[in-house]
Amino acid sequence: MSRAVVTADLLRARARALRMPGLARNFEALCRQADKERWSFEELLAEGLAVEVASRSDSSIRQRLREARFPDLKTLDQFDFTAAEGIDASLLAKLARVEWIERKENLVFAGPVGTGKTHLAIALGVEAAKQHRRVAFVRAADLVRQLIEARDGRELGRLQRRFDRTDLLIVDEVGFVPFGREGGELLFNVIAHRYERRSLIVTTNLPFADWPKVFADDEKLTTALLDRLADRATVIVTKGKSYRMRRRATPPTTEGQKEPESTTTKKR
Repeated sequence: MSRAVVTADLLRARARALRMPGLARNFEALCRQADKERWSFEELLAEGLAVEVASRSDSSIRQRLREARFPDLKTLDQFDFTAAEGIDASLLAKLARVEWIERKENLVFAGPVGTGKTHLAIALGVEAAKQHRRVAFVRAADLVRQLIEARDGRELGRLQRRFDRTDLLIVDEVGFVPFGREGGELLFNVIAHRYERRSLIVTTNLPFADWPKVFADDEKLTTALLDRLADRATVIVTKGKSYRMRRRATPPTTEGQKEPESTTTKKR
């Protein structure tokens, strides 16, 4: 076995022992490039460390995406803004910079079923994860079920602490399933606890005036919840027919062509 092979094996082993997988995978290619381009020792070391930093960043993003538990990975690039009904692409691009999360603000997507609310909510969640924010996605009915089970199991505090560590909580499909009084109160506590502390994205198929129907017709609780949710929030109102229904009703004219979702926006 040649000295070069022994040295390469030793470097690979030491990089792994130091938990530097990016360097372990790439040092041989870097050495070849350094030899070809006549890098100094300092330049080679700098490039090796840069590769490791990039590897750790990518690994962190993958971990954030797994922890978010998105049902699917959606991106803003997959959304056809040019064919949507007045959707403000520049507003979504601004929101994708996630500065609003730093300001502890909220975002609400409201509109009929199938008009792109969940797609856009996930896409912004993905952007937040890429910028190393902790994100959690949960459907409203599942969240209420988790809260009730945690309360009954005397683990509500632990669940709340998990949400406290989340920079962005996405609550999807508020309005599809009505909650009992206890479920509504538990959901209210989650939203109230995050007020001015952490950010929320909520998607709903109901106008705010109809929200009491979801919360056991409790007008007082619903008003208090909306007061906290909508304060300093951006509200994006989507309109049009369901994309899925239109896709079934309209035969494709070009192979692989997709009809975009229709949305309009409103900002508060």
